[in-house]
This record gives sequence, C-alpha cells and structure tokens, in this order.
Amino acid sequence: MATDTSQPDLPAQLAVELHELVGNLRRRLREQADAGDLPPSQVAVLRRLERQGPLTVSALARVAGIRPQSMGATVAALQEAGLVTGTPDPADGRQTLLSLTPACRKWIRQNRAAKQDWLLRAIHAELSAREQQELARALALLNRVVHSQPAAAGGASGP
Repeated sequence: MATDTSQPDLPAQLAVELHELVGNLRRRLREQADAGDLPPSQVAVLRRLERQGPLTVSALARVAGIRPQSMGATVAALQEAGLVTGTPDPADGRQTLLSLTPACRKWIRQNRAAKQDWLLRAIHAELSAREQQELARALALLNRVVHSQPAAAGGASGP
C-alpha cells in the first residue's frame, strides 16, 4: 500500500501500514527458520528461557498466565525433544530449574543465522546503495518509535 502524504491523518495511516508490514516481515522471517513442529507455546518457553535464563515451571506458568500443570505439559514435550533440561534449584530443592540444552542453543543460533542471511540477501537483491542508506535512516526512525513511551496507557496488544 503506497502512502499518500497529502492525507490529513497520515500518522494513523502510517500506523496501520507499519503494523501490517511488521506482521508480514515476521511471517517471512519465520519461513526462513526451521521451527520444526514446535507449537507457539513451546517456542515462547524457549524464548523466555533464552532471555531470562533458568526458570521453574511455576515461574514460566506465571509469566504465560496459565496453570503450572499446563506449563508442565509444555515443558515435558520440550524435555522429550532434548531442547530443555532441568536441574535442582539450589535455593529450593523441591523446585527444578529449567534451562536450554546446548543442542537447543545451537538450533536457535542456526535459525537466527538463516533469518539474517535471508534478510541480507533480500536487501542486496532488492535495494540500491541509495535505498540501503534510506533504509538505514528509516531504521533509526523506527527505533525512536519503538523506544518511545506511550502517551496513554490502555493500548491493546491484539492482532
């Protein structure tokens, strides 16, 4: 969709187009990675463990807003797949700290590399040197938007 800069409500139109563009980019990047047969709930657990380090099933469930029993089933599938391992929590021996296995970390690195490689090839193939400079400037602007503080709370995070 081409942006018409003469429209009086340009920021609203930009917001809609940017939302659609980001969704399309996410889908294209997902296509480049080998997600295997992992459902989104399992991918979310792996991302959380990668970002935050070892966590208990209870902590994972709390963050996801689900019952620990439901998270336990998700974690069990990840353990069976060799992506997550558990060790006793040194602070509370009744709890198990879950962490990513070395094989999972390697898989994550390979998937990230595949996504970045596709993006690099697409930028080289589709954009001239001048357009690449424009993209660099646009990324700086997008970074400002992403890191801005919302004017009012209560915004939706849905589709």
